[in-house]
Amino acid sequence: MLKVTVGRDEPERLNQAFTVAAAAAASGVPLSVWLTGESAWLALPDGCPDLGLPHATPLPDLLAAVLRDGAVTLCTQCAARREITADDVIDGVRIAGAATFLAEIMAEGAQAIVY
Repeated sequence: MLKVTVGRDEPERLNQAFTVAAAAAASGVPLSVWLTGESAWLALPDGCPDLGLPHATPLPDLLAAVLRDGAVTLCTQCAARREITADDVIDGVRIAGAATFLAEIMAEGAQAIVY
């Protein structure tokens, strides 16, 4: 599990998080990415910009890889604070809260990384 807390405000950390996530997904590792805080905006159709980081895979490509091979969840409270609803998010993103997060992290063998 990766919990991503940063957004466009910290482009290098954001890209690093999704680079790790995409690598895990491509490797067949069961993957769950949680969008919290400023990363919540990535769940919107126009919310995942190319960050223009040298030597980095573009963020939209990384997100597409994660959506194809893993799960992406937008934090319920983070969505509500930004007035984002289930009707607003891109295909493949669900909105869920702390109980779901806890259930996933408590699953046997689960590990979490926070960015």
